[in-house]
Amino acid sequence: MASSSSSAFLFFSFSALLISPAVCLTCSSQKFTKNQVYPNCLDLPSLSSYLHFSYDSSNTTLSIAFIATPSKSGGWIAWAINPKATGMAGSQSLVAYKNATTGVPVVLTFDISSYSSIVPKDLSFEVWDKTAESRSDGSLAIFAKIKVPADLAAKGTINQVWQVGPGIGEGGMLEKHDFAPANLQSKGTLNLKSGQSSSSGGDTRVKKKNIHGILNAVSWGILFPIGAMIARYVRTFESADPAWFYIHVFCQVSAYAIGVAGWGTGLKLGSESSGITYSGHRNIGIALFVIATIQIFALFLRPKKEHKYRIYWNVYHHSFGYAILALGIINVFKGFNILKPEHKWKLAYIIVIITLGGISLLLEAITWVVVLKRKSGKSTKPYDGYNNGQARQQPLAM
Repeated sequence: MASSSSSAFLFFSFSALLISPAVCLTCSSQKFTKNQVYPNCLDLPSLSSYLHFSYDSSNTTLSIAFIATPSKSGGWIAWAINPKATGMAGSQSLVAYKNATTGVPVVLTFDISSYSSIVPKDLSFEVWDKTAESRSDGSLAIFAKIKVPADLAAKGTINQVWQVGPGIGEGGMLEKHDFAPANLQSKGTLNLKSGQSSSSGGDTRVKKKNIHGILNAVSWGILFPIGAMIARYVRTFESADPAWFYIHVFCQVSAYAIGVAGWGTGLKLGSESSGITYSGHRNIGIALFVIATIQIFALFLRPKKEHKYRIYWNVYHHSFGYAILALGIINVFKGFNILKPEHKWKLAYIIVIITLGGISLLLEAITWVVVLKRKSGKSTKPYDGYNNGQARQQPLAM
């Protein structure tokens, strides 16, 4: 008993250590050793980075404090303005790292005219009061004041880029940073007037989310239910045999293929969204993929109708089918709540589901009528006791 209690205590303690930094590390809770205060702060969308800033429009001066953690001990952090584009190439950068000899953080400027030439160089605009500090959590902070170029000040927005790297090479060369999704997405537009930031990759991410939603709504949310309806109701009519089976298989295999594509886009979105997890939606998606995969491959193990194990296969097949049906529809609605599209799209899907449900109720009633009539016809059929029931019943001898 004591052992289990201590194990539970260790588990929750470890969980708390993992969770606490994620909860506490937001720009609004961060303080500086010299008690600098900035009216605006942003939790940047990638690389666990933060920007504090103020902007004086009367003299177009931007004061910033940028905080990030190097990708490795002894690494570097960078914040930059790109006057012409949205990427790193052409950006005017402030880079901080710890001096290898003294361990004191330093700030250098880098005019990154191209990826092949990344060495300290003066920027194309004025920068002063450049300092850096090492923070207790292992992160670094860059402080600076920047004279925003007249054309950018007139627009009221600047293209910002930020990055973290592993170390400093010979001659002060910055060692190459990773090219993971988080590194490639570390750019955006900073509105100097409103204090808001938008991600440059936002449109692409929205498109990916929309594709993910459409694929999964069509597969798990529409095609799978239609395939189940065909198997449930169309097979009742003898004239539809065996056509109903091939249509059913076509619908389910198509739904599975589209669903796998949607599942793959979901995994991709998850890998590009560090720190953002929709546990319920993700777990249902994984369960759907596993169950559907088993269901599809079980077709190759289907016993013949007269086999003694066919009844068990039918029970399993129907159970998994209804599970996919329910989980698929539930997860589509969870996806709507996450994606938050225009209300008309959710309403359209609700109408589709209600329509399919109404058709199912109608077909259910028709199916029972057909089945009961068929049973009634069989129970009144004459039986002659020989020739497998093919001949007429003979009258009894008096």
